[in-house]
Amino acid sequence: SPEAPERGLLEGQADASYGATPAPEAQGRQSGDAARLSPEEVLNEVMRNADEYAKILLNAFLKGLAPLLAEALGTFALVFTVGCVVTSPTPSPWSATSIASVLMVMVYATGPISGGHLNPAVTFAMALVGKKSFGGVMIYWLFQFTGAFMAAAVYKIVCAPHLAVVAPVPPFSAGYAAAGELLYTAMLVFVVLCCAVAQKNTPNQFLGLAIGFVVLAGGHAVGRISGAALNPAVSVALGLGSGKDPHWALVWFAAELAGAALAAGVYRILRPEEFGKSTGSPPDLKTRCLAEAFGTFMLVVTVGLNIVSGSRATAYSAAAALMCMIYSLGNVSGAHFNPAVTLAVLAAGRERISRRDAGAYIVAQLVGGLLAGLVYAAYHIGSAVADKSIKLVPGRDFDLTQACIAELITTMFLGYVVLCIATVREPYAKDLFGLVVASAVTGGSFAVGSVSGGELNPSVTLGLMIGNVVNPGKGGIGPLGSWLAFIFSELAGGLLAAGLFRLTHRKEFLEETGGDEKDDDGVKGLEKDATEGTKDVEAA
Repeated sequence: SPEAPERGLLEGQADASYGATPAPEAQGRQSGDAARLSPEEVLNEVMRNADEYAKILLNAFLKGLAPLLAEALGTFALVFTVGCVVTSPTPSPWSATSIASVLMVMVYATGPISGGHLNPAVTFAMALVGKKSFGGVMIYWLFQFTGAFMAAAVYKIVCAPHLAVVAPVPPFSAGYAAAGELLYTAMLVFVVLCCAVAQKNTPNQFLGLAIGFVVLAGGHAVGRISGAALNPAVSVALGLGSGKDPHWALVWFAAELAGAALAAGVYRILRPEEFGKSTGSPPDLKTRCLAEAFGTFMLVVTVGLNIVSGSRATAYSAAAALMCMIYSLGNVSGAHFNPAVTLAVLAAGRERISRRDAGAYIVAQLVGGLLAGLVYAAYHIGSAVADKSIKLVPGRDFDLTQACIAELITTMFLGYVVLCIATVREPYAKDLFGLVVASAVTGGSFAVGSVSGGELNPSVTLGLMIGNVVNPGKGGIGPLGSWLAFIFSELAGGLLAAGLFRLTHRKEFLEETGGDEKDDDGVKGLEKDATEGTKDVEAA
């Protein structure tokens, strides 16, 4: 008989029978009988289409395996980098940058395939917020830890005889170290949830940048306290692989999972819409104030921990923390995290924020700064510089007037950048706004750090002041006049920023007049805002 044609199902014929091949009428077979294949014909059919069956099975297998391989590969790259950075003579200001950069690029590389967790704590949090089953967590963990242990083995070959050790960094005790791991793992996981999971904040192009730079913030803040692993795959693989005090790896593991649970809880509070709870646009004032308090807390505590741990990159670390929190909470509260910025937004008009909301924001920001100051003071007490008084005074060879002018000008430019980037009708840096604002902090803080300290934020000033009051050291409490002068200079900088914005952005204050199409495009916005409802806060 002639060779049978290809099976209909593989050709996409919807009316074909699976496993059946049309056959000519055989002698002695009635025309109405259904075509049947003998066992030999079935075997020939399977053998003839074996390649197609193999492709189908292989594609299905790889489709399920690809995310797991991506997690193992990304985790391998991260742990290998950490091991090499810790054991090689990498200049300390760039150690955290190296790790943050690798995490950032691997999140971008593996995100479309696996979600780019690369961290068992992140995967655990996904289950806590209902985005992954606990069975799926175990499978992800298997491949993440496999990649981590393979990386630990390879880095030891490369960097022998040096080993990375997971343990508290003297003089800090285990409690301080574990708390640092918990806090910044919570920050990392929270940023992942907000930037990669929250429907209101996705899709975006900044998720890898925000996630990676949490490591930059935490690496400088607690790197000299706990080592800043912030990832069970890092702490367990390197801790157990070192053979030195391996029990610390398990302590870090528990602290990091606790941080993930904390992050999931804060995420539920600040983004209730993700869990079926109806919220307005913008969210209610309570939620927005909690977001402002939390973001300000993370900013101020990062500044304080950099100081007590002897970091030489405080401005860099603080700016990274600010950027990550702006990207995470920008569409919740506007992510001001600075009373001077809130004052600038209020003074710039256009109903971006009401007086009532501005007052509530400033109170929340000051509370966040105060709580961060207490945490910073606790770490100061346990540090090697516990006897040193950390005062807010002008730098050596500078007077108070010079320091206040420095704070005023740098805060003014920070406020101006926020107004230009985040409150205009048509933002032109939609995925870069957090990086732009953070860069203003980096530049300003490094520029005047030796003159005034480069706080640029009354909440930071308050937090450092509280830390000095709680633990004055042998030098005593700094002069109250300096604190007040710094705070008023920063607030004045916010007001000046609003004045400059009004001068340079006149079109933002013009109403549509019904002119030609070109003119309409140049001044559109206010009339549309009036019909849609005035926004209390413009997302930063």
